[in-house]
Amino acid sequence: MQFKDPGEIKLYFLRFMFHHLMSLTGERFQFLILLITANICIADGSMCKRTWDGWMCWDDLEAGVTSAQHCPDYYNDFDTSEMAIKICTDSGHWFVHPESNRTWTNYTGCNHMSNDHKRTAFNLYYLALIGHGLSLISLFTSLGIFFYFKSLSCQRITLHKNLFFSFVLNSVITIIFFTCVANNQEVTQANPVSCKVSVFIHHYLLGCNYFWMLCEGIYLHTLIVVAVFAEKQHLMWYYLLGWGFPLIPAFIHAISRSYYYNDNCWISSNTSLLYIIHGPICAALLINLFFLLNIVRVLITKLKVTHQAESSLYMRAVRATLILVPLLGIQYLLLPYKPDGRLASEIFMHTMNILMHYQGLLVATIFCFFNSEVQGVLRRHWNQYRIQFGSTFANTDALRSASYTASSMTEVHRCYSIDSHMESLNGKSFHNLETTILRSDSLYM
Repeated sequence: MQFKDPGEIKLYFLRFMFHHLMSLTGERFQFLILLITANICIADGSMCKRTWDGWMCWDDLEAGVTSAQHCPDYYNDFDTSEMAIKICTDSGHWFVHPESNRTWTNYTGCNHMSNDHKRTAFNLYYLALIGHGLSLISLFTSLGIFFYFKSLSCQRITLHKNLFFSFVLNSVITIIFFTCVANNQEVTQANPVSCKVSVFIHHYLLGCNYFWMLCEGIYLHTLIVVAVFAEKQHLMWYYLLGWGFPLIPAFIHAISRSYYYNDNCWISSNTSLLYIIHGPICAALLINLFFLLNIVRVLITKLKVTHQAESSLYMRAVRATLILVPLLGIQYLLLPYKPDGRLASEIFMHTMNILMHYQGLLVATIFCFFNSEVQGVLRRHWNQYRIQFGSTFANTDALRSASYTASSMTEVHRCYSIDSHMESLNGKSFHNLETTILRSDSLYM
């Protein structure tokens, strides 16, 4: 559209503003004000004048030059890292598309990766569901083992059970949230109270995961470093920390979110209010990191004094460290920021997806399936099962009963000896330290 009088241009834009003001975002409204208040000149063929194409504002441009700027961020399918292009022809007019016979801005680059983005999003979605599914299977199996074999009962296993329960509940609520809220636009647009409640529960259980990991770290630190208190620890304080404390940041976040950033289903992550949830979690991770370093320091110091085979003793200390690392969640401190660039960003998202949604599987594997006590109990019961159904001797039942009784007594003694006799690690008996370290591989599990 060409105007010969600058007054006509301003009148046109005033009418445009009157009819479309309510539909403009703040950014587009500022662009419109810029156009109205600018010193607009009549096109003389030497340059294309600034214009608003409906999505973005384009500044004055010399004839024969192509302008490019990042795609707008208020359109969901646009990739803001891509560029939109507008051409100023040699005649000093904006490029006119031959099919529509209207000025045209090339936004095709903004969404040419939409299919790839959707494919990546679906991959991450199903990867998360598979991770939580595998976590639930492994966690339920581990809990079944802990509850079925009474010889594994002790305070340390009780903490494992609570940690596993927190991961089970978190996996269940995460699957519900992904399938019923995040993947359902109708629910998100309707914005029911139930979806916000699910977000609140998700944040609470996420905190429970990390604070029960902190409970494990505190217990091990008390058991190994502060051994004078190791004879009988009061688990009530662990229950308050693991199940009770995460309610505080969850409630504060919910109240703050409802007042200051009350978006649909609280699904957006573009708010600093999430630091209310992430702050205590980071604090728990840092405290656990301190416990890990202090435990390793004490173990290495004690092992040096025993004067045993140095390589073997240090390998056991390293093994304990490697087992404690996933327990304390140090891997989350290694990737605090999302990198720039499509490839780096996708690698980051897949890595974080695995670390976040497969954590239940990792915890069950380390604390149950790799636990030498659990392996010993399962091996003995499997052998007894084979003897029961494969032996033809008449005294098989008597032998099996005696073997089971002896093995059960041994397991009970080993489990409780770890909880009640670890004061030897505080320097009271280096001989007992050597015996405990060399014979109880499961101490650190």
